[in-house]
Amino acid sequence: MKVTFYSNFLTHHQVPFCLEMQKRLGDDFKFVSTMKIFQWRLNMGFKDLDQEYDFVVRAYESKQSYDNAKELAMKSDVVIIGSTTDELIEERLKQDKLTFRYRARVFIFLDGFFKTIFNKEKMQLFYNRHIKYKKNKNLYMLCANAYGANDFNLLKLYKDKIYKWGYFLETHKYDIDELLDKKAKNEKAEIIWVARFIKWKHPEIVIKLAKNLKEQNYNFKIKMLGAGVLENKIRGKIEKEGLKDVVEVIGQVPSDQVRYYMEDANIFIGTSDSREGWGAVINESMNAGCTVIANQKMGSVPFLIKHNENGLRYNTYKELENNVKRAIKDKELQRRLGKNAYKFITEEWTSSVATNNLLKLFEAIITGKEFDIKDGPASKAKNYKRKKI
Repeated sequence: MKVTFYSNFLTHHQVPFCLEMQKRLGDDFKFVSTMKIFQWRLNMGFKDLDQEYDFVVRAYESKQSYDNAKELAMKSDVVIIGSTTDELIEERLKQDKLTFRYRARVFIFLDGFFKTIFNKEKMQLFYNRHIKYKKNKNLYMLCANAYGANDFNLLKLYKDKIYKWGYFLETHKYDIDELLDKKAKNEKAEIIWVARFIKWKHPEIVIKLAKNLKEQNYNFKIKMLGAGVLENKIRGKIEKEGLKDVVEVIGQVPSDQVRYYMEDANIFIGTSDSREGWGAVINESMNAGCTVIANQKMGSVPFLIKHNENGLRYNTYKELENNVKRAIKDKELQRRLGKNAYKFITEEWTSSVATNNLLKLFEAIITGKEFDIKDGPASKAKNYKRKKI
């Protein structure tokens, strides 16, 4: 089976899945990169991974590479489309060959309905991606966001052809009991927040939480990792509110070193809103045995966090604060949730499981056999809606 995956450029979040596909399919798997990595990502310490793996076809590099990428679109048994130019895959779609779109949510619902429908460029893009070939029998959707299926179903797109997907990061193997023993020795509850300092990541919520916890005499320390336009504003708030003793802004940390902070932390908090398509820090913090407390508007949270089993979800600020206080006070809860989080992310939500399930799905569609994966990666996506836990 020949499979080709098209995307802007290879990221560290995609590498584990791609390596698994190469392991199973050998030279019959290719990743087509359609543009050079953004300079701002290089400035933040990310590597240009397009140059590091032989399964990558750099369509932007030369006419020969571009023609090769276009040929792969026609000759592959299955094509997965993350992001690509229409020209590369249009002929395949015209011929209704087996193709999977790979998306998070419908931007009409993210950016505002009226704001979007009057934007000619956005609507043309939406038409080309999702409406132009809506009658194709062999066009499916891999949904990398728990709320995406509901979006597409509301628009009557990809009916009964939407499957659960996401990001499958490299998992680190620990002696989880040993790691949790180390965390339990922290004199203060160590809380970690990892994100860019931008509006929809809501770093201001962390300051509000710290202020309230301090006023109520909780024993804790929050570390904030990241950079962004709001960083100086947040630093100023910390100074103004007298929180320097309980909140430390670490700043930008290379992605491969974030894990060290997570290994030390008792609690991880995710405060992004619905504009968080996935939120790979949830995968990472679960892998590191943290007690994860996350806004269930984040795209990955309903897929990964089973409330009160391997983490805690919240809808409102008050629920966030109550969950954090509960976790600080209850070390046994921390241990149980951290251990279950580690087990889930290293056994159930892995690149190996995802690849195995996806190849079974491809085979079932091609051969007309029944597909028996009922849950987990590549299973049918449910209509998740934002409702109270």
